[in-house]
Parts: sequence; structure tokens; C-alpha cells
Amino acid sequence: MSHLNYLFIVAMSLLFAHPACAHVGEHRTVKNIRYTIHGKEVEGHFLMSHHDSVFVELTNGAVISAPLKYFSVSSRADLSQKIAYLKQLNRETNRETHQAATPQTSPALFFLLPLAMLVVLVFKRVEPISFAKLTTVALGFVGLFYACKTDEPTVPVIMPSVSTKTDPAFVENIFSPFKAIVKTRYDDTYFYIESDGMPTHNMMVGITSWQQQVPIPQSYTGTNSWSIPLKPELAATPLSLKTNFMKGAVAIAPNGIPIFNPLNNRGEDAYAIGELDKWGGHCGRADDYHYHIAPLHFESTAGNNPIAMALDGYAIYGSKEPDGTSMQLLDEYHGHAYKSTYHYHATTTYPYFMAAMRGKVTLDPATPAPENQIILQAKTSPVRPAGDPLKGASITDFKAMGTNAYSLEYTLNSQKAYVNYSWDNTGTYTYTFIGTDGKSTTVKYTKK
Repeated sequence: MSHLNYLFIVAMSLLFAHPACAHVGEHRTVKNIRYTIHGKEVEGHFLMSHHDSVFVELTNGAVISAPLKYFSVSSRADLSQKIAYLKQLNRETNRETHQAATPQTSPALFFLLPLAMLVVLVFKRVEPISFAKLTTVALGFVGLFYACKTDEPTVPVIMPSVSTKTDPAFVENIFSPFKAIVKTRYDDTYFYIESDGMPTHNMMVGITSWQQQVPIPQSYTGTNSWSIPLKPELAATPLSLKTNFMKGAVAIAPNGIPIFNPLNNRGEDAYAIGELDKWGGHCGRADDYHYHIAPLHFESTAGNNPIAMALDGYAIYGSKEPDGTSMQLLDEYHGHAYKSTYHYHATTTYPYFMAAMRGKVTLDPATPAPENQIILQAKTSPVRPAGDPLKGASITDFKAMGTNAYSLEYTLNSQKAYVNYSWDNTGTYTYTFIGTDGKSTTVKYTKK
């Protein structure tokens, strides 16, 4: 090693030993505390707060997060004190760092300049060296000092370690109970789902906020199939469903029915305002049937399999984990990493199955937020103009009247009314509207 390299290393050691380069931090003995989240007690210690969420490291090393409001009153009191302490610490750190960065008040400069001069003199005597090289070494010390300081603390981002490849057989098992109405295929990139958008269970009954739409088949086939990425990736900034995806699907159920945002295109909880039937679905403006909550009724046929797949490539489970055990605590996105795999969970309260799109998705540039949509995904095919809201109407019955024929019964002002409709193999759709006064109107439409 040359004299130049040796003295350079020694000088750096002296420089980093100086207090001017020390990062401010908190060094205290970690004490585990029992916290209560959603009525479930866990033991661990507070790590940090980020936005509205609190991160806790459990005794087994796992890290969980949840909004502060989900903690019990006693837990919130302890956490609020810790959060306030860290905020104060960060403010003090920012002030000290700012003062240390001011040339007129920084004692580090009085240390650096003599040190740089000493290096120049020693190098000149010990080893022949050009003035340019000596200048580079001296400036390097100053650069190291300013690289060491920081103007604001960095908030750590915890990214769970998950696998990046999904076995197509795993996805196939989700849709296998509905092979009679769902077709699947896959390539190296996507798993494709084909269906006509008509479930085998009943529909529409229970809706109290209706826009006069009724379910008809959709052509979710070929290039218009649903696509599940087989190589999902966690997004660095997950997109919240409160401000995104208020139009179009975000997931697909095992029977080939798409699942939309729990919020409608006006930002309202579709379930809470009576827009959904007993199975969590209704019809859109194209007479397309879809869910707005993850249908927990599929748990009876799913076993330990998921009850749906999100369009970011991550599974949606019901009230149990994949091994059949009780659902563990959920993160702020309504899911968690479990045995090296991330997944969501469906619940009976908002956000029902997904608070944010945890995985990366490709957005259609022609659809700005909040009605941005995921591509490449299936499109609906309307045959008639969209209906208008019918205030005060409640759907009380829906039944098949034969092949490709249905009758929807609704009640308005304590009087019954009907929409009877059917379609033939030529793509002609016939709608007969019978009002509360008994008068009938028939309209025909041809599918383009």
C-alpha cells in the first residue's frame, strides 16, 4: 500500500470519529408490551408510525401494521405517547442538523481545514504527487463530511419478503369448482379467465337503490378475457381504492364474475347505501352483473383456497388463513404477508376485501383517477341505453322464465311492477316493462 493510500485511510478514520458526522438516534432498551388490535391481543414493541398506521414488531420477529384507531383505548394511549416523543425527537434532530450545516456555526470546518492542510504537507514530503491530485484528496474530505450529514430523517419503508412467481395450478384450483361456466388458460405472464358473466346463484333480490339495470350475458372470452398476472410484484406506493379504480374491476371471483371497488363511481359504499343484492352484486350500466364486495358465500366451496383473485396477482382469502387457522391481523391494505406470500382477506365490514392495490398494475392512460382502470382486462358490451335511478323501488324477486328468459319483480309505493326480458341466438333482446299501473311496454334491441 502506498503512503498516499495509507494516510488517506487514517484521515478518513479521524474524520468519521468526529461528532460532526454522528447521526442522531434513539438507543433504549426495547420492552415488549401487550397491545390489543381489533379485539385480539398481541405482544411486541412499537417500531414507528407512517401516515395513519402504526408498525409493531412482534416477539416472533414479524412486523404488523394497523391504523391507530384500530387499537384499544389503553393501547392508543401508550402509542400516542411514543409517537409524540418521536415527533419531538425528529424536530430537535432537524434543528441540530440545520445548524451543523451552516458554515458560520459548524465547528467541523475548523477541524477539516487543518486536517486537509496536514495531508497536503505530509503527502508532499513522503511521496511525489501533483498539485491536482493533492487538491482532489483535500476536496474529498469536505465531500465526505457533507455526505455524512442529513437535513431530515428518513422514514423506513417496510416491504415484506414475498415470492414473485405464482403457480398456475394454484390459481386453477380457485376456479375449478365452476368449470361448467368458467374456462381457464395461461401463458408465462398471465392466467386467463373466460365466462359469460352470469352466476349460477340467484341475483338482484334485496337491492333497495336500483338504476333499472338487469343482468345479461357478457362476452368475457378470447382477447376479452380477465387476466391475472403470474409474476406479481409489490408496489412501492400502493394505490388506494378511495381515490382510484372507481370504475371497472379490481378482482375476479371463482365463478368468473368481476369484483369492483367497494365504492361506486360516486365514491359511496355501494353495500351501505343498498345498491347490492344478497350476494354482494348488482348490474352496471351495460347490464353487466358484478360484485362490489368479496363474496364470502364462496367459502363453502373454496375450502382452504382463496375466494377470489385480485387483478394485481394476489389472492383474496375469506375468514381463514391458507392452512385453515384463524385470520391474522391485517395491514393497512387489508392483507398481509403470510409464509412468503402476500394475500388479502375478505371481511363483512368496509373495506370488505381491499383498501389499496398492494401489487403493481398497468393503468389505462385514457382513464384518469378516480375512474382509472386496469389493463389488459375485459370490457362490457351493452345492448341498450343505461337506465336511471328509480327512487323508492326495492327488488323483491328474480327468477328464470325459461331458456334465456328472466323476470325481475320490484315494489314501488307498495305496488308490484316487473321487467321481463329474453334474448335469442341472433342477438335480439326483448324487454317488456310492466308498471305499477299494469300497463305494458315492449322494446327490442339488437346486440352489435
